[in-house]
Amino acid sequence: MDILVLLGTMIFCFLIGMPIAYSLAFAAIAGAWSIGIPLEAVMLKISDGVSKVAMLTIPFFVLAGAIMAEGGMARRLVAFADVLVGFTRVRGGLSVVNVLATTFLSGISGSAVADTSAIGSVMIPQMEKTGFPRVFATNLTITSSVQALLVPPSHNAVLYSLATGGTISISALFMAGVFPGLLLGFSLIVLCLVFAYRDKHPRGQTVPMKDAIRITIDAAWGLITLVIILGGILGGVFTAIEAGAVACIWAFFVTMFIYRDYKWHDLPVLLHRTLRTVAMVLTLIACASSVGYVMALTQMPAKMTAFFLSISSNKYVILMLINVLLLILGTLVDMAPSILIATPILLPVMQNFGVDPVHFGMIMMLNLGIGLCHPPVGSILFVGCAVGKVTIEQVMRKIWPFYLVMFLVLMAVTYIPEVSLWLPRHVMH
Repeated sequence: MDILVLLGTMIFCFLIGMPIAYSLAFAAIAGAWSIGIPLEAVMLKISDGVSKVAMLTIPFFVLAGAIMAEGGMARRLVAFADVLVGFTRVRGGLSVVNVLATTFLSGISGSAVADTSAIGSVMIPQMEKTGFPRVFATNLTITSSVQALLVPPSHNAVLYSLATGGTISISALFMAGVFPGLLLGFSLIVLCLVFAYRDKHPRGQTVPMKDAIRITIDAAWGLITLVIILGGILGGVFTAIEAGAVACIWAFFVTMFIYRDYKWHDLPVLLHRTLRTVAMVLTLIACASSVGYVMALTQMPAKMTAFFLSISSNKYVILMLINVLLLILGTLVDMAPSILIATPILLPVMQNFGVDPVHFGMIMMLNLGIGLCHPPVGSILFVGCAVGKVTIEQVMRKIWPFYLVMFLVLMAVTYIPEVSLWLPRHVMH
């Protein structure tokens, strides 16, 4: 009955359109009232939820990503990717440029929505102009942006770490996301080449050497951000928080003093937008912490474990059921609240079956990332359609091959743990 009160209040608040953070807070209060604990305990948990030092990672990386994404970095990365692909003159080269540029920007922005907007605004018109169908270019931009949810500095990896109570290292999660993200990018490139040879897409154009050198030098300033984040953490020079702070300073320096595309008078608007984003995320985390506390008191994780054990004791069957559950959740609830709600419930189940928490983090983020590319709550899908100037109906009729590729990558990440765990095991130790 206590669990029913908690979940029933949460679902009811969702259905009447209450903001998710407030829905979680009301659910926690209702659950606390049901089991008879003081409401002061819920308030303390809300306060504790945003009192962790690891929280600093979020504003640093959000700001660094916003500065680089809006300061001309996307256009330069597209040009640099075009240089790399142009030497091969491969058929469908511009579609490969799209994926490659997104891979680069994902390692800087940490946000799939920012990647979709930044890369899409440059690549979709360019691809259509050279002969690619606009819907194909939009679908490719939408799905390749899921890489940002996996590769460092993924904001969602930080949220997952916080949802586990800070027991999982953010640096380990960053490292774990590298190969799944690259696997997704590589798989989409293979799909692009298949489409290119089937539909006779135009070949990539070789960039003159003089221009190629200039473009490479221009893009290198931004790519150093990747070195700061990955190299700093891999080399033990920075913690994840310190890497975010240094990346923020570097992004500001490159954007305002090297590229100089961004105007000083636009900075207050960017800072205001970043602060709003951070405030929303931290409010969500605070309220989700109280829900996790009440869930623990109602023994929901233990009861969920018993429920799954009643279905099967086979780890691989349970993993498939969890994947289906997360795919459905990802299409109905946005990613941040999904991570904060589902992690305290499902992580104990997975650990009971011997699944590494870092591995499960990658499974969860890829599942929920696929959900962001699907209605009714698919934020990446909506942004991609807006940028590509196509309807959701047009996209949904043609996106199924991209879904298939993402699902195959999900199966590889789920059932081959080393895809996620090899790098953190060899680097972090």
